[in-house]
Amino acid sequence: MPVKAAKIDTVAVPDRAIDLGILPSLIGYHLRKAQLAVFQDFARAAGSAEVTPGQFGVLTVIDRNPGLSQTRLGQTLGIDRSTLVTVIDRLEARGLVERADAPRDRRSYALHLSARGRNLLTELTEAVRAHEQHIARDLAAGERATLIALLRRVRKAEE
Repeated sequence: MPVKAAKIDTVAVPDRAIDLGILPSLIGYHLRKAQLAVFQDFARAAGSAEVTPGQFGVLTVIDRNPGLSQTRLGQTLGIDRSTLVTVIDRLEARGLVERADAPRDRRSYALHLSARGRNLLTELTEAVRAHEQHIARDLAAGERATLIALLRRVRKAEE
């Protein structure tokens, strides 16, 4: 019995179609394509605030946990030390985050949002909620919950 050939996924290019090979069957490929779409829409939603999704996450966690150390913040968000230092430096230079000496560890900093940081986060949170609605507009509530649950399972499999 002859084997039926698999449908080849392609991308239209003005002069020829591009064969994507194995890519359309890979979870990572689709996660990356989705991430690009989500980040582009996030940038649109954030507008002139010029805050990345990662910076929004940092601001949110600091706001919810005043006095959190950089080490705990990095562990919580999965950001390596050198990258986090750069992120905090940028946010501090913009007047959004303040570093203070940690009360129990002189080698560490306690992080807080400045008044400006809290105000920006309040504005951004509303924009991010609208962004989430926009990117999930074609998903039913149950599908959105299922997608999040599946992504958590993929992540936990690698932890």
